[in-house]
Amino acid sequence: MRIHFDPTNLYAAMIGEEHGLTPAEISEAVPQASAALKGFRALFDQGAYGFPALPFQTAEAKQIQAWAGKLRGSFDAVCVVGIGGSALGAWALDCALRGPHPVQGAFSPKFPRLVILDNVDPDFIGAALGSMNPKKTLVAVIAKSGGTAETVATFLIVKDWMERALGKKAAQRIVAVTSADRGDLKALATAEKYVTFHIPDNVGGRFSVLSPVGLVPAALIGVDIRKLLKGAAAVTELSWRSKLEENTALHAALLHYLVWTRKNKTIQVAFPYSNRLWGLAFWFRQLWAESLGKARDRKGNLIHTGQTPVAALGATDQHSQVQLYMEGPADKMFTFWAVAKPASEGRIPKAKLGLPAFDALAGQTLRKLIDSERMATAAALTANRRPNCAFTLDRIDEEHLGGFIQLLEFETAFMGELLDINAFDQEGVELGKKFAFGLMGRKGYEPYRDEFAAYEARRKKARSDRS
Repeated sequence: MRIHFDPTNLYAAMIGEEHGLTPAEISEAVPQASAALKGFRALFDQGAYGFPALPFQTAEAKQIQAWAGKLRGSFDAVCVVGIGGSALGAWALDCALRGPHPVQGAFSPKFPRLVILDNVDPDFIGAALGSMNPKKTLVAVIAKSGGTAETVATFLIVKDWMERALGKKAAQRIVAVTSADRGDLKALATAEKYVTFHIPDNVGGRFSVLSPVGLVPAALIGVDIRKLLKGAAAVTELSWRSKLEENTALHAALLHYLVWTRKNKTIQVAFPYSNRLWGLAFWFRQLWAESLGKARDRKGNLIHTGQTPVAALGATDQHSQVQLYMEGPADKMFTFWAVAKPASEGRIPKAKLGLPAFDALAGQTLRKLIDSERMATAAALTANRRPNCAFTLDRIDEEHLGGFIQLLEFETAFMGELLDINAFDQEGVELGKKFAFGLMGRKGYEPYRDEFAAYEARRKKARSDRS
């Protein structure tokens, strides 16, 4: 397995000192990187955060894979009910390893479709259920807290849909992934005798793709989850190394941190030049945004920090976003994701038509074209003094994908240390949840219902004042 990081176009020698990093700026910051590694390692050793240990829980992976293997052939759809970190990882794994949506080929009991219900849009849920046969569907309901409103509401609908078709046997076609000793989903799973796998308490949703959150759906659709963990384990070993040149996650974190904080690049564009990695870009968007967007540092100082992640797809978004990236505000940095050895070459027929635009490409390959497009975009961004770097995966398979996921999670954790923030909480999303619970009449949330009513009164007054 090989994942290469190329930071050359982040350097001042390429894009000037206003936008790029000088050797002095990097060398002066190396002690910060060392402190970040030491700080995160101490927190891990204390048991505060658990994602680095996930690749080594091979006994659980073996149990999941054996359980999924016994069920294979009895369903042609896997329906995941979850949201955020409980859904994005499964989608990323499916797109990368079985092919990008919607061009995966014919679905069957040997090649089941993955349907992810990650929103409460009633039209979406109705259409999704209408596309599946409940008698040939296996449902995975995933929620660490066990009480996520969107997941609970959707699951109640799916549960009823299954029970109408299968009666009491529906429970045999439902698996729950949740906390071991708390939450209403755990209580329901116990009462209904659902097969249940547990999420470690010290692993948050956006860091949980290599826990049962991602491994259960992946195993059900035929992914070799032990190879996923093997790749992640290899990267974990590298990510604890103290030498920056041996620790890609720490190296990338330091340079991203310096470009962001020293050169004021408050937006990072994750730019995969592979449709198979498109789902992973959306998973990364949550990882980076929720982990690094924080109001306060660990000392309690109000800082309102965060680098906004944007997902762009090459070469597609060269024709929709690159105009902005080239000539718009110089507030962005770009991280290309490339694949050195794609599964297909995409050979273009040799026959020439006597037309210059066609004949120039005859006999070449799509692989060469997409690589040329990426390199050309990087060169053009560099010419416009826009900092950019690249991760290159040797190929897309379970080991490389598991390794890349773990690398990005370590990079995010190290970034949190460099910023002196808690990269593992998400207080910013909690108030909206509480308002929603109040509006839906959940007991104990009446103060939030009343606060929302006061907000609506202020809105009404603001409208009347304008008229």
